[in-house]
Amino acid sequence: MTAVAAEGVWKFYGDFPALRDIVLETEAGSCLALIGRNGAGKTTLLRILAGFNRPGRGRVSIFGKEPRDTATRARIGFIGHGISVYDELSAFENLCLFGRLYNLADPAKAALEWLARTGLERVKDGLVREFSRGMRQRLAVARAFLHGPSVLLLDEPFTALDDRAIAMLQTLLRDALATGCTIVMSTHQLREALELATHVALLNRGRVVFHGERTAEMAADPGYVYARYGEG
Repeated sequence: MTAVAAEGVWKFYGDFPALRDIVLETEAGSCLALIGRNGAGKTTLLRILAGFNRPGRGRVSIFGKEPRDTATRARIGFIGHGISVYDELSAFENLCLFGRLYNLADPAKAALEWLARTGLERVKDGLVREFSRGMRQRLAVARAFLHGPSVLLLDEPFTALDDRAIAMLQTLLRDALATGCTIVMSTHQLREALELATHVALLNRGRVVFHGERTAEMAADPGYVYARYGEG
């Protein structure tokens, strides 16, 4: 079953095409590493897949439905460049709030579970405005996983994380894949991403220049895709 799809997607900023005829399909339970240089279009594509932006042409779907559909939104976990948590609330209050928005049966229980799983239980009552960048990123991870999404759309999820936190996130992502979750992940940290990926898509100037299964060569040499398929 196709979980995430883009069909002939274009996105324009004025006359500039940030995305050019993107065609991608990601099967349920797989992990797609979305790679490319800065400005390649990765963030733009992820925001369209998540339903935050609309394509100029073409369409995207999550399990065959529009991502902006209310029921479909509830199946998506998203991490973007903005942390999207409330500075004047505690970590616990933030997750409880999001838990209520997702209509969880017991938001407080889910909040405590994910604070523990992301290593934030000791600072659960601390105001987010006092958190370091890495702690805020951990909280963003907890928020994305909180409601048990079927699809995770992650834009540079390893940003600001130390080695221990990176290992934690990789474990969470492996666990999610084991339960059938689908992951589309943009990152410049290729080694970490390629350890998890089942498939790779390379974007260059808004176009997909490679899309296929992650091979042993890619895992052994994170620069292999760039060297093999180029970006010229």
